[in-house]
Amino acid sequence: MNREIEGTILVAGGAGFIGSNFIRRIHRAHPEVRIVNFDKLTYAGNVGNLADIAHDSRYIFVRGDVADRGALASVCAEHRPDYVINFAAESHVDRSIHGDAEEFMRTNVHGVFVLLETMRRSPQVKKFVQVSTDEVYGDLPLDSGNKKFVEESGLRPNSPYASSKAAGDLLCRAYFRTFGVPVVVTRCGNNYGPYQYPEKLIPYFILRVMDGKKVPLYGDGGHVRDWVHVEDHCAALERCLLAGKPGEMYNIGAGNERSNKAIAHFILKHFGADESRIEFVADRPGHDRRYALDASKIEKELGWKSVMNFEDSLADTIAWYRTHQDWMRSAWDRIDALNPHIPLASHTKS
Repeated sequence: MNREIEGTILVAGGAGFIGSNFIRRIHRAHPEVRIVNFDKLTYAGNVGNLADIAHDSRYIFVRGDVADRGALASVCAEHRPDYVINFAAESHVDRSIHGDAEEFMRTNVHGVFVLLETMRRSPQVKKFVQVSTDEVYGDLPLDSGNKKFVEESGLRPNSPYASSKAAGDLLCRAYFRTFGVPVVVTRCGNNYGPYQYPEKLIPYFILRVMDGKKVPLYGDGGHVRDWVHVEDHCAALERCLLAGKPGEMYNIGAGNERSNKAIAHFILKHFGADESRIEFVADRPGHDRRYALDASKIEKELGWKSVMNFEDSLADTIAWYRTHQDWMRSAWDRIDALNPHIPLASHTKS
């Protein structure tokens, strides 16, 4: 797909992991586009993630909260975006269980509602992409063979986080059907890659190994996830922004199903350590066993397919964190200071 995005893109939550990688991709690939990054800058948002383009005239940062109707209306009135994509979310599953789930409802439900209300009053917007998660489908048994979730699968979320994302998805459906808001919903598997906050499984394990500590695994460590490199995910989102059909949902899966234990083994082997460094801990309440997505719809309709080799790109990801330890430790200090009592040993979303 060689089409270019033109005009202005409003990126909500663009200072986080996936959002910053997406902005960098769009900035590089679409020289005629202007990007407005609207981010609240919670602990997981870092303007430094985009320091390389911070002074470019095509990039504008505005600090604001998607759940603040006045702030969102103001930025839309000033910049009149042609496209909108929403990464803004509370996303750490453990925090939704052990911490303050109300923040998840505020950002992931009310924030989506405010965005949709703003979009239906912004007729110039050609496309609104809501970035969601495979967790809205619930889980599959480990012995479910080749069964995967399709876009028509029912919603059976099993955590406060997943429930909040499912609610946002349903709001998108309602605003398309009722008001014609040109919204596309995407549901992706677990992301990995550079600039991911070290509360998430892969960078957390890397940090633990570098510090000579045990790698903690919930339960038996057999929980299976479909791992998608952030570059693959951003390429899929770019396709959805350009050619996704309003009112549709697209699963974004790479077919890289690995257990959390297998991920731990890979990281330990990379550092020359063995499985004696693994520590099994009490399982998380309601811990989903397996996620698997059928991505044939986005492959057939939009021409997207995962291109990143999992083993090579995971090795590259480990190397990135090893050479960016100052960034990683600074991020960890912010996380630890925010809520040190919350366990950070589990699979978590991107």
